[in-house]
Amino acid sequence: MDNKVLRKLFLGFIQIHILHHAKEEAIYGSWMLEELREHGYEISAGTLYPILHNMEVDQLLVKEEVNVNGKIRKYYRITSWGESVLNEARSKAYELFKEIK
Repeated sequence: MDNKVLRKLFLGFIQIHILHHAKEEAIYGSWMLEELREHGYEISAGTLYPILHNMEVDQLLVKEEVNVNGKIRKYYRITSWGESVLNEARSKAYELFKEIK
């Protein structure tokens, strides 16, 4: 299968994964990259950071900049809208997985 097709399909999974973790606690990019890699998603920082930015623009995440050892780290947390989207995505994913299992 074409890598572009897989990337498009997996983008939604990645966003759900991000929302899930941002609900549990504030996340930051390099941690999220490692988390996604543990689950088989091989994406670069150049791919992840625009996803995080777009999720912020879509009001799914809110960003807080924190000085960590002299560097600014951007932490992301889920918004109430993001929680609603996550709940709906979970429901739809559950129905899909029941059907394709």
